Amino acid sequence: MILVDTTIVSVANPAIKAALDPASSNLDNVVWVTSAYLLTYAVPLLVTGRLGDRFGPKNIYLIGLVIFTLASLWCGLSDTLGMLVAARAVQGFGAALMTPQTMAVITRTFPPFKRGAAMGLWGATAGVATLTGPLAGGLLVDGLGWEWIFFINVPVGVIAFVLAWILVPRLETHAHSFDIPGVIVSGVGLFLIVFGLQEGEKFAWTGWIWAMILGGLAVMVLFVWMQARTKQEPLVPLSLFSDRNFSIANIGITTVGFAITSMSLPLMFFIQLARGLTPTESALLMVPMAVISGALAPFAGRLLDRVDPRIILVPGLLIVTGTLFAYSQTLHVDVPIWVYLVISGVMGVGQAGMWGPLATTANRNLPPRLAGAGSGIYNTTRTVGSVVGSAAIAAVMQSRLEANLPGASDAAAGGFGGGAMPDAVVEGFSNAMGQSMLVPAAVLLLGVIAVCFMQPSKNPAVAPAKVPARAK
Repeated sequence: MILVDTTIVSVANPAIKAALDPASSNLDNVVWVTSAYLLTYAVPLLVTGRLGDRFGPKNIYLIGLVIFTLASLWCGLSDTLGMLVAARAVQGFGAALMTPQTMAVITRTFPPFKRGAAMGLWGATAGVATLTGPLAGGLLVDGLGWEWIFFINVPVGVIAFVLAWILVPRLETHAHSFDIPGVIVSGVGLFLIVFGLQEGEKFAWTGWIWAMILGGLAVMVLFVWMQARTKQEPLVPLSLFSDRNFSIANIGITTVGFAITSMSLPLMFFIQLARGLTPTESALLMVPMAVISGALAPFAGRLLDRVDPRIILVPGLLIVTGTLFAYSQTLHVDVPIWVYLVISGVMGVGQAGMWGPLATTANRNLPPRLAGAGSGIYNTTRTVGSVVGSAAIAAVMQSRLEANLPGASDAAAGGFGGGAMPDAVVEGFSNAMGQSMLVPAAVLLLGVIAVCFMQPSKNPAVAPAKVPARAK
């Protein structure tokens, strides 16, 4: 449900802008519907992972699920863009409570030599979400209105609560202290960086914008120094980064978060505005990626238990990088639609070797008492990448629009949500979206380079004679 709620909004963004922000031609306003969610999702993750260790992942998961579900109802009832952004912020906090618990339960329940297969199934949900989110979003936006992309979470949340209450095991808890100063400092630093990136284009990258971004970076450096010097239990145990694969997997998932979040905005705006497809038709272009990724992810996970992680991760990330470059070169009105279906299918192959294998490699060697902390760090770096990607792509898109259509922003924005655009601006708009796609492609290429420096797994390729008992 968390993953669906990210992808489902990307399809509905044009309709949301047309309904709640029709007077503005600036893309930054509607992007805050995504950025607010990702910001409040990212900031608490470090401490919510520890909350799961302290009070039990099942309990924290259920609390987060209630908050997420009620916030979804609030999102659907919003009648202004500001109210929707506020509701999305609360929804993001609920998601932050839930997310670390899922990986922590897997890490603490499955022994290392079986964790790849388990994480493979976990990673397959990303493929299911990439299909369910855009497709459900398209059908709901076309048939009932954008509000229903949030209302649909309410019955799903109720069912999920009942199932989690019955089926999720209660695991042993561990005593932890909570580094509140660390939470505050990291939150301030992240907010300064993201807000500066998000509003930079709007304020013409004036001096105070750059001061916010550089100040945010300085605050994050201070945060790391505090974690190294604290006498109490740190929010981020820096000892975890002594494991090279954990460190590199966090770099890799940061680039993945950036690329996957940022690619959806220019792609969906091009498909719906320049090509005139409906939200449902736009979502159907993602079906090959979702089906192939979901089908192959469990096999990639099982294979990972037996081979060097680079054998799966390098080709997987490289394939996704290649498809992003392919999108950047094909976002033109004269390109046949079937080309996007082919690119989507190839991307699905790459994604099968990306989500689950990165998560498995990051968490394979974590001790049980730090499972929540490790999961929190991993999900934080992924979400930070998504937040920065969401903020950066808005600035890049606006910049490319101004470069390709000087003085024509109003005309380009006039068709938001309607699938119509004046012929005079279609080519320039398409070029701008294609050029914007080069940013996620370049960032993900850095992830490919990073994973090349991973080490072979230290865990045995086959199970020992006696399998440790599963936690009850």
